[in-house]
This record gives sequence, C-alpha cells and structure tokens, in this order.
Amino acid sequence: MTPAKRMQNRITRLQQQLKRENPILVRVVDQYRTLDAIAIKIGLLSPAESYATQISWWPLVSVLGTFSAGKSSFINSYLDINLQDTGNQAVDDRFTVITYSPDSTQRTLPGIALDGDPRFPFYQISEEIENVSAGEGAKIDSYLQMKVAPSEKLKGKILIDSPGFDADEQRKSTLKITDHIIELSDLVLVFFDARHPEPGAMQDTLEHLVRSTQRRNDSNKFIFILNQIDTSAKDDNLEDIVAAWQKALIQSGLGSGDFRVLFNDKLAEPVADKNVWARYVAKRDADYKQILNRIDSISIERIYRIIGSMESLANQIEQHAIPRLRVALQHWKRQVLIYDAIIFMILFILFISITISLGYWQGILFLPPWLSLLTSSPSLIWSSLAIIFSLLLAIHFYIRKKVAKKIAANLGDDEAYGHLSQAFVKNTRWWRSLFHFNPIGWNSAVQHKLDAIRDSIDNFVQKLNDRFTNPSGGINKKS
Repeated sequence: MTPAKRMQNRITRLQQQLKRENPILVRVVDQYRTLDAIAIKIGLLSPAESYATQISWWPLVSVLGTFSAGKSSFINSYLDINLQDTGNQAVDDRFTVITYSPDSTQRTLPGIALDGDPRFPFYQISEEIENVSAGEGAKIDSYLQMKVAPSEKLKGKILIDSPGFDADEQRKSTLKITDHIIELSDLVLVFFDARHPEPGAMQDTLEHLVRSTQRRNDSNKFIFILNQIDTSAKDDNLEDIVAAWQKALIQSGLGSGDFRVLFNDKLAEPVADKNVWARYVAKRDADYKQILNRIDSISIERIYRIIGSMESLANQIEQHAIPRLRVALQHWKRQVLIYDAIIFMILFILFISITISLGYWQGILFLPPWLSLLTSSPSLIWSSLAIIFSLLLAIHFYIRKKVAKKIAANLGDDEAYGHLSQAFVKNTRWWRSLFHFNPIGWNSAVQHKLDAIRDSIDNFVQKLNDRFTNPSGGINKKS
C-alpha cells in the first residue's frame, strides 16, 4: 500500500469514528480533504500528508515541566487515582498517554500501541523520530507508553504526562515529540517547581514554547503553573516569588499565557500562622478551580479549534504561502537571468579573446581556417549549432538548479501550512518556465475553492453557536 493510500484510509477511519461520536465533524474532515488536495497540488504537502492529522480530533491535555515539579502528583490528584509514580527524582523517562478504561483495571501498554493506531495523536511518530535521530525510531517503546485507567474524568479526552526536560539524554527526539504534543494539544499545562522557580532548567523546552506561541493563534491554551508554592509559606513571600517567576518567563519571550500557582494538600505542611496559610489555600483553590474549568471546557473549545485551524490554514495558504512563493520565484528568476548574463558574457569575451589571439579575425570579419569546411556542409553547421546550444542550455539549467537550491535552503519548512521549500522546488523543475507568475496549482479556481471552504466554516460555526446561544431568545433546536 502506498503512503498516500494509507493516509486516505486513515482519514476514512477517522470519519467513521467521528460519525459515531460527533457527526458534525465528519463534514469538517471532508473540507480538510479539499484543503489537502489544494496543498498537495501546490507542493506544500506530500500525498502522504494531511492537515487533518496535524490536529487532535479528541480533546488533548498535555502536562510538561521539569523533574520533581509535581506533574504526576497533579495528574493523580485530578484523576483521584494513584496512576503515576511520584518522587523527587526522575521516576519516568517516557511520555505517557493516559486514556479511559471501560473496566476497573489499570493497564500499561507499550509505545507501539500508540505508534500503530491512527486514532491516537502519535500515529507513526516513530518515523518522525527516525528522521530526527537515526536509529531512534525503532526504540519507540523507550519514548512512549499508554496507560488506561477507570477514571470518569478521562471520558472523551486524552491526558499526556511528559518526562522532565532537564536531564534527558535523548534531547532531540524528546523535543521532537514535545513539539508534536504542543501542536496537537487543546490545553498545555507547564509546571515549574516553586523551590526552583527560575525557568533556566527547561530553557530548551521554553524556546519551543516561544516559537509555538508566536506563530499560533491559540496561544491562550498555555497555562504556566508554579507548583509546590506552599514551600514559601514560612517566609510569607508568595507574591514576590510569583512576580519573579512571571518576570523570568516574560524575559524568555513568553508574553502570553495564563499564570497559576498550586500545591498538593496531601504533601503540604501548613504553617503556624493560620492567616498566612488561609491566604495560600484560598489562592491555590481559586487557581485550581480555574485550571479544572479550562480542562472541563476543552471538549467545546476543541471543536471550535478544529474548525478555526482549517480557516487559519486556508488563510495562510492564500495570504502567506502563495505571496512568499511568488517573491521567492521572482528572486530566483532575477538571479538566474543575472548569472546567465554574467556567464554568457564571460564566455563571449573568452571566445573573442581566444579567436583574436589565433588570428581568426580580419577587421570585423570572422574568418577562421575551418570556416570554408563548415560552410560546405549545412548539416555540419546545424550539428555545430546544436552542440553550442546544448552546452549553453546545460549551463543555464545548472545555474537554475544551484540558485533554486540556495533559495530553498533559506525558505525553511517550519510552517503550519506545510513545506514552503518543497513547493518552491516543485516550481523550479527543468520543464517549468522562468516566466510563470503564479505558482503551480494556484489559479482563480483554487481561490474559489478556498472561498467555499471559508463559507462552509461560517456555516459550521453558526451551527455550533446554535447549540449554546440564541441572541433572539428563542428555543434552540439541537443539530
């Protein structure tokens, strides 16, 4: 089975499951298919890729942070079961995907359970890991595991617990998975240890978070949590620690996001001053309630986010990818013509210089000794011209290729709408004229298709709104 066919089968299975769980999204997947076809034609996606697989179709909450920041304790407390091991040292060096179990048994399944199942957000992640670190893709079980638990709070959502990021030997592969998680998540909880609140220990992860929030239109999905804040109660300096922590994060480039503080009642030691402790508990309770409200609301937010992501992609293709391709192609054409002119001028000057030194010119007449032989045979003239033309053409296409490679290297591929450099290279193949204005796959008919997608998005949003609001005050009919 070809990769393209396998991708289509994956999307078909996705639609079949959505038909049972959320029928309105089945039609959204159809629009994603249309968007995929446009992007593949342009070259932004390969036939084995789909925008539909770049998002999570089930609510996804990810928990990131340093070792001993209290991530696992928070998950256990939230689920009200003892699922994740806890401790001050590294207790788990793998990403753990936590899902609902229909029976009363907790189970731990290997990473292949996620890598081989297209319903989960880590389908074929081993291939991406392999691309980042050769040989690591086969070690998927050392990066991922799945746990199933009978907690009612897991119904309809997926929870991901991450390993700490301050002592991981498999840095590149781990951060690759982190990027993948951030892209798919509906809510990202980033935990810090109040005993060491400075963000330096997870600077690599923060850089990824910064890049992610800067280019996303849903940066509000990040909640930054200073955990174990009860350790500051003895000094009664809650506000000072929180302010210093927030300042450090902002200096790292994180200008958006929600900031909260927490501590675990079961592990905390109350201070003697009851007023101080009451203030800490009140702050913790208020922030914990806000976090729970965000988790509970992601099912609704997720549907809007899926639809909004599709509109964002349609806009980015038209307003960012195509203009950037046009600029790059104009730059390519200009450089190729300049290099052509320079090289051909150099060749011409060399030709004139050499033939003059050989005495082939009499005034302005070019009269080499072999000219009479050449003019006596028309076929020889045409053969000579064909050879000269072929050489010049070979030089031209060599210049085209080298200039295209240089420009493509500077375009980059770290864009939500796909591989811009791949699309550019597709437009610079040898049969493609220098003087095409529009990129491959872009015309007025494609613009109309994008308009139709945006119209369908408006209809989807209106139907969703009808479920939750009715400004006229009438009775909503659930669709």
